Amino acid sequence: MPSNSLIDEKSPYLLQHAHNPVDWRPWGEDAFQKARGEDKPIFLSAGYSTCHWCHVMERESFENREIAALLNRHFVPVKVDREERPDVDRVYMLFVQATTGAGGWPMSVWLTPDLKPFFGGTYFPPEAFRQVLERVAEAWAMDRAAILESSGAMLEQLRGHAGASPAGRLDAATLDSGFYAFRRTFDTVHGGFGGAPKFPRPAALAFLLRYHARTGNPEALEMVLATLTGMARGGIRDHLGGGFHRYSTDARWFVPHFEKMLYDQAQLAVSYIEGYQLSSDDCHATAARATLDYVLRDMTAPGGGFYSAEDADSVLDPAQPAVKGEGAYYVWTEAEIDAVLDSAAAAAFARQYGIEERGNVRADPRGEFAGRNILSRVDAGPELSPAVRERLLRARSRRVRPHLDDKILTAWNGLMISAFAKGAQVFADSRYLDAARRAADFVLAHMYDVQAGTLLRRYRDGEAAIPAFLDDYAFFVQGLLDLYEAEFDARRIETAIRLTETMIARFEDPEGGGFFSTMPDEPALVLRLKDDYDGAEPSGNSIAILNLLRVARMTGRKAFEEIASNALAAFAGRMAAVPDSMPQMLAALEYSRSKPAQIVLVGTRRAAEPFLCQLRRRFLPAMVVLLSDSEESRLSLARYAPEIASMEPAGAAAAAYVCENFACRLPTSDPDEFARWLDTGRWCMLPAQPG
Repeated sequence: MPSNSLIDEKSPYLLQHAHNPVDWRPWGEDAFQKARGEDKPIFLSAGYSTCHWCHVMERESFENREIAALLNRHFVPVKVDREERPDVDRVYMLFVQATTGAGGWPMSVWLTPDLKPFFGGTYFPPEAFRQVLERVAEAWAMDRAAILESSGAMLEQLRGHAGASPAGRLDAATLDSGFYAFRRTFDTVHGGFGGAPKFPRPAALAFLLRYHARTGNPEALEMVLATLTGMARGGIRDHLGGGFHRYSTDARWFVPHFEKMLYDQAQLAVSYIEGYQLSSDDCHATAARATLDYVLRDMTAPGGGFYSAEDADSVLDPAQPAVKGEGAYYVWTEAEIDAVLDSAAAAAFARQYGIEERGNVRADPRGEFAGRNILSRVDAGPELSPAVRERLLRARSRRVRPHLDDKILTAWNGLMISAFAKGAQVFADSRYLDAARRAADFVLAHMYDVQAGTLLRRYRDGEAAIPAFLDDYAFFVQGLLDLYEAEFDARRIETAIRLTETMIARFEDPEGGGFFSTMPDEPALVLRLKDDYDGAEPSGNSIAILNLLRVARMTGRKAFEEIASNALAAFAGRMAAVPDSMPQMLAALEYSRSKPAQIVLVGTRRAAEPFLCQLRRRFLPAMVVLLSDSEESRLSLARYAPEIASMEPAGAAAAAYVCENFACRLPTSDPDEFARWLDTGRWCMLPAQPG
């Protein structure tokens, strides 16, 4: 089968299009030179390999020879994997959202040869796409001056909106505004925020839990727990295999978009862990552990890194492998369940999960789920028994599994390392700690230049490539900090500090505050953005700020705290105006306003374990924990916090020091007394400083 220029790429998404009749080229100078040399506009199509509507547009348009001929004749077609190149995707998605009021993938944008956008949208049906191609080609031939003028003007407008907005106060009122913004949109019936489609939004849950911890506001906690319960019971959760699908197409978490993204698993596992810490509800612990176990089983590479995603679409009938359907791997007919379980177990399962003979999906205009059932808890009975789950899971595994995007991304691995590190702490599960260690070591072995102190973004098929972006540094540093607090290897802090220094050098805006998403020397980008939107993933700025504050509290490095404060000030106006668009940054603001608190444990790891147990059963988002368990770790930590050098264990027992800016009260060797300190001192989130 003939191929185009994408055949030499590593991206699974680009390789999916390598045999289209469209003369695709990857984003890069080769495509740009062709556009300039032939005086043609660029047609930029961005998506990712597990994107349902990307598959649809490929089948309908990019495999259509007539449409491909139009594209090849009048344009230079360029494909971008948005997960590999979020820098390119963000710039042109900003244009699409500004000009159409909406966004999504596949993203379709027409650019001048000097990369300025002048028309764009998302998915186009084939006939509409054909008409757009013809009209854009005609406009380029007949009215080019107007296109060039409008594209330049639009770019200037976008440039004006691309930076931060410092006008605003950083006080408790901003945090209150964030709470009330989420309160207004909270779904009191099903949990979550807004209507259909409904997204999990873990960053919002993270902020609300921290707001509750500081203020004691019960509504903030109730909103989170109701949302976690709704998702855990709904069809958005994979009740057999563990993990969560991307979002719900309805308001009640029932009919999901079935793709599974690594960043969702990572963030939701943390949400359920934190919900469990505050509620002691075993259902939240079960959901967290099932999610972590799913990633261990199905999303972990042999070397320890984590894969990116699993597709929503899968084969309906093995005899017709070309025919795929949304969610086909996950849905069940009543007859399929009856064939796996005995009659009593099948009847009980049907009651628990709403199984119906004709299928349980009422609103199904395309008939995708005809006669099939989405698993969703409809009664309050006990969890599915392990034996029943195992039988159904074994039967499901004989189906054709959805496509796996097996690239390894530094940023998403950082999020998943955090989740496994937190899971290891709260559930005392060595498998989770091992998974976090192996993934961190994989990134450091394959995607980190030790001499330069720099990261690469993507690894696949033996090749690491693409200089890392702000998100990669921020999310991976967060993973290292969380991993330190799970295993207490001081080398994790040292690596985190070095990567943070590289991040500052490459991305900080020292004059305006905050961080750009990309380095300054990227000639192919027409905009350099400061991303602050906490959406499906948190923004790089939000996590970078939180990391800087945490490292400052771990090491006493005041310069990091100052950079974080300048960054928060840079986004103060946006936080005040649209706080619900920046919940993770609100969480960073919460952290910045708490007193700098440290717990220092001195003694062997075994002796320190009773104190660690007290810490880990509590929600302590403003606390950093350090362990001096050997002469090596004592000297290493004392390089950053000299006070630690004089801290001694209590004989064979460990000593626990509760400190503020490393000014510590007298230590205790009694875990019960330590627990009273934690509870009576409200160390979960210390009283806020005056606004």
